[in-house]
Amino acid sequence: MTVTRIPVPHDRVPHGAVNAYVVERGGRAVLVDPPERHPDIDAAVPADLDAVAVTHHHPDHAGGVAHYARETGATVWGRAGRERAFEAATGVAPDRTFREGTDIADTLAVLDTPGHAPEHVGFSTPEGLLGGDLAVAEGSVAVAAPEGDLRAYLTSLRRVRTRSPDRIYPGHGPVIEDPRATCERLVRHRLDRERRVLAAIREGADTLDAVTEAAYEKDVSAVWEMAVATVAAHVEKLAVEGRVRRDGDRVRPT
Repeated sequence: MTVTRIPVPHDRVPHGAVNAYVVERGGRAVLVDPPERHPDIDAAVPADLDAVAVTHHHPDHAGGVAHYARETGATVWGRAGRERAFEAATGVAPDRTFREGTDIADTLAVLDTPGHAPEHVGFSTPEGLLGGDLAVAEGSVAVAAPEGDLRAYLTSLRRVRTRSPDRIYPGHGPVIEDPRATCERLVRHRLDRERRVLAAIREGADTLDAVTEAAYEKDVSAVWEMAVATVAAHVEKLAVEGRVRRDGDRVRPT
């Protein structure tokens, strides 16, 4: 089996690039997460490509699906139950759908890893896990309301940590050679942020904006909307767990 990582430059994402992958096994090949048509992807995709699949529906991972499906005649795979969202994101309806455990072209096995997005999956291979936006080697992954679900995201990280793949092939940045340590680091990061959010609420911050100002030590004015959405995701988790109460933009401790 070979896994070819293809960084595609993109000025609106972390690390300045999106990783597409071509996975080949036993004469079959699958293209994963093509962000757009790109010469480097063209060079890596075989003429007899078997399948195209995405870890989730965000444009930087799904924008090239329709092109490569049309050019190669490959089978397009999408998440079962999310077919309309897939078509809206890619411009093409899936030919086949997958669930947890589905085998795609005798090459990839589907692993549910929601959190960053509700339909997010990873693709297991003997070489490692194609992880999409589950993890990055440095920094953190956005988990932002209303789409992001921190309870699900932490569960996904812990699940992958337990499975301990040889490596994670992420959607952005270099290959992760220490998946267990990386998953543990990302769990700690989220729990540290949660503690700051909860402390801010207990100390009197009663709106999402006020909690965001108190919970971040660094200046986040340049990414304010994303920071507030991240705090909102933390507040939703805390509310579900009964540790805070939220009413629209207002929040208070229980």
